[in-house]
Amino acid sequence: MYDIKKVEEIVFEEIKNVSEDKQSIITKTTPLIGDEGTIDSVDLVDLCLSLEDIAVDLGFEFDWASEKAMSASRSMFKDAGSLSKEFYRQWKEN
Repeated sequence: MYDIKKVEEIVFEEIKNVSEDKQSIITKTTPLIGDEGTIDSVDLVDLCLSLEDIAVDLGFEFDWASEKAMSASRSMFKDAGSLSKEFYRQWKEN
């Protein structure tokens, strides 16, 4: 079973995989979307599809299109840490 640190490693690696800047270091505070974002909208979809595949392997369905996900102030896509925490939360609840 993975802990939050392992989930962060997985999510951070997937962010790096879809990002155009393969040399950047991804941390919890790395912004994902917006003016300072690391990835664009196409990369975001690729990232979510990749995380869906990982979730299936872990035995759950990753919901990345919820109302909370799309909220500007509470979005799981605000930064890499938020996405990791939400992925981990959904996995633990299933």
